[in-house]
Amino acid sequence: MRAPNDMVARSEVPLAAVSSSRIPKASSKKLGNRGRPLFLGAFIITVGVLLVNVVDPYSGAVASPYYQVVPRFTEDSQSVVMVGGYVNNSARDAYSVTGKPAPAVAAAASAPVAGIPDPDSAQAIALGIIASHGWGADQFNCLVSLWNRESHWNVYAHNTGSGAYGIPQALPGEKMASAGADWQTNPATQITWGLGYIEGRYGSPCGAWAHSEDRGWY
Repeated sequence: MRAPNDMVARSEVPLAAVSSSRIPKASSKKLGNRGRPLFLGAFIITVGVLLVNVVDPYSGAVASPYYQVVPRFTEDSQSVVMVGGYVNNSARDAYSVTGKPAPAVAAAASAPVAGIPDPDSAQAIALGIIASHGWGADQFNCLVSLWNRESHWNVYAHNTGSGAYGIPQALPGEKMASAGADWQTNPATQITWGLGYIEGRYGSPCGAWAHSEDRGWY
């Protein structure tokens, strides 16, 4: 039979050994597990920054006070700079405003010789007015043929169909009032207006005669 003290001594030894083997010691493995979330967070942040730069490389630089956007076009819009330093300037088409074109004038045509008119006739008045325009006998011949066709030099000639009136057959007759208030009865007034109209539209009596020969009217 063993003494009580001996039993106590024996029982204490294994208890101490068991207790010491069950006490966990701080290991580097558990410390590493605690640092893993920090490592993962830093990794995610780094990857995110890299992705942002890939998607928009200027997103981080816009906030900088020294950041300036380089303009896409530094040259004038009308100039094109080509490789090699050649410059090709392009210009827009220019335009100009011109006045209303003058009526086409028919080529002058000759007319039969009219001869010397009677001194008191309307043709004698016309011959004097033609000379004041600087025209010669050829223009008088054309005028005689032209107004023979229109009115036979009748100061009262009236076309009931069109309303034309007088020696030059003005249409309407009231136009001749610009040459005088007596346009209905005075051959000089009618001839003055008629020669002004012919000069402005056809250039000369022979020009008006050529048009009448071609078209049947002037």
